[in-house]
Amino acid sequence: MFNVAEVRKDFPILQRKINGYDIIYFDNAATSQKPVQVIEAVKDFYSKYNANVHRGVHTLSQETSKLYEGAHEETAKLINARGIEEIVFVKNTTEAINLIAYSWTLHNLGKEDEVITTIMEHHSNIVPWEILSKLRGFKVKYADIKDDGTLDYECLEKLVTKRTKVITIAHASNVTGVINDISKISKLAHENKAILVVDGAQSVPHMPVDVRKLDIDFLAFSGHKMLAPTGIGILYGKKELLENMDPFIGGGDMIKSVKYSKIKDCCTIEWNSLPWKFEAGTPNVGGAIGLAEAIKYLKRLGMENVQEHERQLTQHALKLLQEDENIVLYGPRDSLTKCGIVSFNVKGMNHHDVALLLDNFGIMVRSGYHCAEPLHQRLGAGGSVRASFYIYNTKEEIEKFAEILEKIENVR
Repeated sequence: MFNVAEVRKDFPILQRKINGYDIIYFDNAATSQKPVQVIEAVKDFYSKYNANVHRGVHTLSQETSKLYEGAHEETAKLINARGIEEIVFVKNTTEAINLIAYSWTLHNLGKEDEVITTIMEHHSNIVPWEILSKLRGFKVKYADIKDDGTLDYECLEKLVTKRTKVITIAHASNVTGVINDISKISKLAHENKAILVVDGAQSVPHMPVDVRKLDIDFLAFSGHKMLAPTGIGILYGKKELLENMDPFIGGGDMIKSVKYSKIKDCCTIEWNSLPWKFEAGTPNVGGAIGLAEAIKYLKRLGMENVQEHERQLTQHALKLLQEDENIVLYGPRDSLTKCGIVSFNVKGMNHHDVALLLDNFGIMVRSGYHCAEPLHQRLGAGGSVRASFYIYNTKEEIEKFAEILEKIENVR
């Protein structure tokens, strides 16, 4: 395990006070805070190296290109991809899933086909498939959950038919924290000649993820949830799949050549090599450099240690909240089956009111649907309060949180 007190020193924002109270930041499922190492790496880039990538022979462009490609290499190592050819930089998880939908699904699915997802998904893993289903005529089917919030695997298996072409699922729910068995789902998909798309937004920042061991076809995740700047996201794809896909954004750098024929009055286009054919235009170089530094930071802590630290925090939070009869918890009560997310409601109180009252004491949580309205419908909740933990959070913060919650209940 790592020394949390030492880790906290790396995060300048944790020194801030709100309404006279030390910040307790429990909104990590939305975005994480940034350590000084990442902040300085980005500052250093803009101060010393700033130039465009793959555009010039001059020194600054060559140095920037090396740093940018190095960020791809760090990301590939983190998830055990075969190389940078399998790592495409995008804005966020949402864009990564849309890239799959428009570059693969649009060209491979038709009226006789089906996509299977689940009722626990973030809107980012629902909306693109529903939009494409209207364009291509395929059907989107939803696997249910059990009453404890875990995936109903039997229901999922029954939905799979010879028409199933895609199974797309969150590795971990951003509401209940449930961790899905990706190995089991991967086997189910591939036995039925379907591809597996995994939303890793809530898993990659918090636990070891090995794309080859799990046999994932596509994995999407975001840098800003794992200590990196906003605006940098990652799509992992098996090389053989990416090679046979056309890009869905065209422009500079994603082409090898564009030749005009006066006779035909058109241009013939040859795509760039992987991963650049999917990275059109000037990329978020500063974000990529910040991502590389964030990955190095997490690797120094050890992803197994990150997961265990969060598990202990989650278990402590569940224990304290279960002792309060006014708290309604959503999802499993066992920290071994979930990541560091605890969603709940206070009986007789609106979730937004609870969040605002907590904010008065410097405690930052999320309230609402968390971009997962169908799951809340299934849980019978019109929204919820979500506390989510990360490497710089402590048991003492959770105890303070539980203490303040008890005070808030008395103002109903």
